[in-house]
Amino acid sequence: MLGAVETRSVSPVFVGRDDELEMLDQALARAGTGEPQTLLIAGEAGVGKTRLVEEFAGAAGRRGAVVALGGCVEIGADGLPFAPFSAALRALRRELPGELAAAAAGQEEELARLLPELGQARAGRHDEEGMARLFELTARLLERVAADRTVVVALEDLHWADASTRHLLAYLLRTLRTGRLVVLATYRSDDIHRRHPLRPLLAELDRLRTVRRLELRRFTRDEVARQIAGILAAEPDPDQVDDIFRRSDGNAFFVEELAVAAAEGGCAGLTDSLRDLLLVRVEGLPEPAQRVVRVVAEGGSRVEYRLLAAVARLAEDDLIEALRAAVNAGILTPTPDGDGYRFRHALVREAVADDLLPGERSRLNRRYAEALEADPTLVPADERATRLASYWYHAHDPAKALPAVLDASVEARARHAYSEQLRLLERAMELWDAAPQEVRATLRPVDHAEVYPPCGRDPQAAPLRYLDLMAEAAVAGRFCGERERALQITKRALRLLQDEGDSSPGSQPGPGSGDSHRAAWFWIQRSRLVQSLARGDGWRELATAQELMRGLPPSEVHAEVLANVANWSMLHAPGPDALSAAERAVEYARMVGAREIELNARLTLGGLTVDAGDVEAGLAEMREVIERALAEGVPQVAARAYVNLPSELESVGRSREAVPILEEGIAFTRRFGQVDSEAWVWGNLSDSLYSLGRWDEAARAAAQALSVGHSAKPQGTGAFKLAHISLSRGDVAAAARHLAAGRAHFGTHDPMPQQWIPEARVALGVAVGEGRFLDAREALVRALDAGFPPGTHRYAWPLLRAAATAEADARALPAAAPGRAGILERLTEAVRTTTTGAPVWDAHQQWARAELHRVTGRDTPDLWNEVVTAFERLERPYDLARVRYRLAAALLAAGDTDRERATELLRLAHAVASHLGARPLAEAVALLAQRARLPLARDPRPASADPADALGLTSRERDVLRLVAAGRTNRQIAEELFISPKTASVHVSNILAKLGVSGRGEAAAVAHRVGLVAEESGDRLVAG
Repeated sequence: MLGAVETRSVSPVFVGRDDELEMLDQALARAGTGEPQTLLIAGEAGVGKTRLVEEFAGAAGRRGAVVALGGCVEIGADGLPFAPFSAALRALRRELPGELAAAAAGQEEELARLLPELGQARAGRHDEEGMARLFELTARLLERVAADRTVVVALEDLHWADASTRHLLAYLLRTLRTGRLVVLATYRSDDIHRRHPLRPLLAELDRLRTVRRLELRRFTRDEVARQIAGILAAEPDPDQVDDIFRRSDGNAFFVEELAVAAAEGGCAGLTDSLRDLLLVRVEGLPEPAQRVVRVVAEGGSRVEYRLLAAVARLAEDDLIEALRAAVNAGILTPTPDGDGYRFRHALVREAVADDLLPGERSRLNRRYAEALEADPTLVPADERATRLASYWYHAHDPAKALPAVLDASVEARARHAYSEQLRLLERAMELWDAAPQEVRATLRPVDHAEVYPPCGRDPQAAPLRYLDLMAEAAVAGRFCGERERALQITKRALRLLQDEGDSSPGSQPGPGSGDSHRAAWFWIQRSRLVQSLARGDGWRELATAQELMRGLPPSEVHAEVLANVANWSMLHAPGPDALSAAERAVEYARMVGAREIELNARLTLGGLTVDAGDVEAGLAEMREVIERALAEGVPQVAARAYVNLPSELESVGRSREAVPILEEGIAFTRRFGQVDSEAWVWGNLSDSLYSLGRWDEAARAAAQALSVGHSAKPQGTGAFKLAHISLSRGDVAAAARHLAAGRAHFGTHDPMPQQWIPEARVALGVAVGEGRFLDAREALVRALDAGFPPGTHRYAWPLLRAAATAEADARALPAAAPGRAGILERLTEAVRTTTTGAPVWDAHQQWARAELHRVTGRDTPDLWNEVVTAFERLERPYDLARVRYRLAAALLAAGDTDRERATELLRLAHAVASHLGARPLAEAVALLAQRARLPLARDPRPASADPADALGLTSRERDVLRLVAAGRTNRQIAEELFISPKTASVHVSNILAKLGVSGRGEAAAVAHRVGLVAEESGDRLVAG
């Protein structure tokens, strides 16, 4: 609008910063190889951060990179949620419209929370993973956009960043894995005082290997001289350089101001006051220009031209002339999009704003608010509610501010900016008493309180209550991680309900049943918060909520209480009471039409049904929940189902069936950004892969659970699984480290059987590995004292078997003799009474009994043969190898009558142990073979010998194996051999067990290797 203007104070010569530019260029080069780079650029106000970013951005653009700039926007003392990311994504959309659209395909509704141009943000219930889901999708979006081109994302002025922006930045820098991406972020180091909210983020980022920090120093005297020469377009007088260097202390911005003042003849009389230095050129402007500058200072870090025109109330020609004067003086500058104006440097804006009188500031904010109310199109749609709320709040008008702040909180919630929603709701609570009653009476919960629980009132007709704000704030605090604040709000709300009968400020007491519903709802929130803060297990709070609902008719709150009780019981105390609560939760949710609660309760009911022994009915219920959740678009329930259904399949030994569901679950949870659910899925996948003998994959899955998890518990689960794998491979030190990490993640305040039983098993194994047998026994005793509730047998059997094995291995140790009789009695009773109900746990029970017989030297080959037979029917190669080793040892102990079979058993066990890297088992097998003088290596045999005999295969199994190696399916094998597909499947399972392999591909490879199948056949191997 103003045309070309000159800014004399900015040097056309870029001074210094050679080392910093080199670091940035190196980062750009590394990013070009697909390794994301992050640099934090710190420096005091005015030292030249923005100029460095601009110079680098220009150079990167000339080298073919796409540059997207975004800055934190300050309005008064408030920051706009996600402002720098929205601006950067908007810039990417302008530069790469097709690429960004392709990268966002399928997730436009979610990503629209950051970039409204993508479409309408998805409506629906919010949840604890909402923000993490948005963050995950944003990270993957940037990775996809930067897959084939280098992208530079520059985020300026982090010291003004809102909490949601800080959280998103931290998430991105932790999780960006691939892409030709450079992330730059600038902040004022001199503003980061001890309690500044950016300080914890900086401390966290300093610990990341992928993040480097650049601290910009002040200029030297020579650099100041070069800067002044660039500004004046002439060589400066040395005395003048000395004077400016002394007074500026090398700060680039102060050098500019002093150089211009000197050129205009004003330097000599200028005081050393920072405020005077910053205001001297403002005070030299014509009065209309000064007035416009003051208006811009109070409007925020940038102000749109049309909004400025409405607030300044000048004739258009006068406004343009005033702006021209301010721009020519280097005070204001047009915004990059050409739509408005900002101060050339924020220090000047702060000085001008601080110079305003209190009444003047209130009046300007009122004029901004009135202008925006009269014409909402004056500012971008995604900023409108937040800016209007800020203007009215700083205008000190509670009647106008309260509705505006509440509207802004709804907008923040819709964008998953829960930190800002919480801040706005707390501001609304601050304004509540000051706002007139007639204003409060016009507010409705249906408009301003999404979490409003039905309490016998019509939300369309009833006025908003103070407790509605507290309910919304408590949930916002939980969602954004401000759990301590949320807990305090919840406690305060419960005190109001108890002490005042809901006679909160400005409200009337409600009906008794309504208050009971509301109190029960707050107790549910308190239970969740207590658990997440590791202050307890949350049961006392849930029990209080359940008692409040006793005798009341069905309602959504009642259904939610029952669903939470059932889920808590499933995790902590499964049994008939938990099953009953789940059934009632389903019934109540159906009666009141609470579909999401119903699906969650049905999922819990399905799991409890499996644990109760009705396996097929429970699994069928869980499968239907997944189908319904996917069909009805309830990703939160679907994500939980992808965790729980495979877990139940694993609990009954159906690991191969669980793996594809888990892989599907990983894709689903990643697509929808369900970060914690993804971590749980990775943990469960590690379990199933371990069972199937795919240990390298299992370790990678457990590591993923650790790195992906947002919350402590899934991370702790990943650590325990890594500890278990390390133990099996004989790395006791690594197992001990992972055990300690898992315990730290879980804490001690919320013990659950699915956590403490595996922990006890690993602790026992570590203690045995370190020679601390009595500590191992103590870990077992603690577990036996706690007991194994129904449904926890999947965790109990590995512990009982490990304990029995440890006692048998230590039978000759003198230190183990005291107390052995009592331990064996308790172990025997536990083995007798712990639930089986599935072939895998029947097999473990037989194994544990055999180990208990070994303690007293009463184990026999027949006993171990039954155990081996039981495991040959299962896909558990490591377990099968271990019991084969035990059978071989029993055969050898019984005499030399069956040395040939013992040899073959040891060979098979050693092959599996070597393949898995199970060093303790491999060494034990080798030692036993050495003592018995049995060869583990096979003797070369004549070409005419049949290798099937050495493998222990029957004639029919040999025929089946040849067809497996030829790539035939079970149905094709059945047709060719004139048997049923089921019989073919049994033969294949027996072959896998005898060979000690986990799949058809490995079996085919063995067949080729030993010459059972001719290599020249050219048949394709099919991995099963």
